[in-house]
Amino acid sequence: MARKKILITVVVIALMAFTLGCTEKSQPVQSGKNRIATIETNKGIIKFELFEKETPITTKNFIELAQSGFYNGLTFHRVEPGFVIQGGDPNGDGTGGSDKTIPLEIAPSLTHKKGAVGMARSGDPNSASSQFYIVLADAKFLDGQYAVFGQVTEGQDIAERIAVGDKMLKITIGEN
Repeated sequence: MARKKILITVVVIALMAFTLGCTEKSQPVQSGKNRIATIETNKGIIKFELFEKETPITTKNFIELAQSGFYNGLTFHRVEPGFVIQGGDPNGDGTGGSDKTIPLEIAPSLTHKKGAVGMARSGDPNSASSQFYIVLADAKFLDGQYAVFGQVTEGQDIAERIAVGDKMLKITIGEN
């Protein structure tokens, strides 16, 4: 009888260990179910996945601006080769924005790896408005300081060819 109890206990423990070992940890980024932003530029198309679950305030702001046509015709006013391209300023010089600001929204799982899309801001962490950037190489030193809200999925080569003054003809939001 004791032998049978030991055998049952071993089987139960083995099943529990197997079940626990088979569970996967969730990966919040790049689910393939997020919406996609498409930037039509005079150099070509750049597409990026929007991380709405991880950064709901930031993505909502960006989507509303894109859908209102705010970005249509604006330029990329900042280009730092090998680092970043930045646009979304109606003044075209890095001093402008939309009529509202949003709070800094950091998702620790979203980092400044090559192709990350983030919100630019002034020295005030809660000053992001309409300006955004795409990193051209890993820039981990920006992690925790700026809100990453997307990741380029197509057209990173186009982003790398952007020059100061190149235009965003239009930004659209679509399903993945």
